[in-house]
Amino acid sequence: MRSQIATGLEGNDMSNEMPLQVDQIGSTIRTIRGQKVILDTDLAGVFGVPTFRFNEAIKWNRGRFPADFLFQLTREEHEALTSQIAMSKVGRGGRRTLPYAFTENGAIMAANVLNSPETVRMSVCGAGVRLARIFH
Repeated sequence: MRSQIATGLEGNDMSNEMPLQVDQIGSTIRTIRGQKVILDTDLAGVFGVPTFRFNEAIKWNRGRFPADFLFQLTREEHEALTSQIAMSKVGRGGRRTLPYAFTENGAIMAANVLNSPETVRMSVCGAGVRLARIFH
């Protein structure tokens, strides 16, 4: 089971959706706690994997993510984002945990721990470099 999550996320429920293109990432970057970050849902979309599978892979590789790579939003930060953007409200079929925010280094590390077809394609195309440019 673990190899499925970390390697291709077989049976992912996003198979009919197109992953977010690297040049579209800029619109998903937010400033939280004075840092430019991308939320787990948006980053999972970039890599073409379901958010819950993405977060499982991150949890299993948590040692690769120091505090300056990612942090979990507080309830207050999440509520502020929920009022600003179209995020599911608890109890309506949406997420039940607080989102994670990835800094530039965290986003690049996430690409390294995932092995989905999209992350492989992105690494071949040099998307990591473009991802780094978007954060700047």
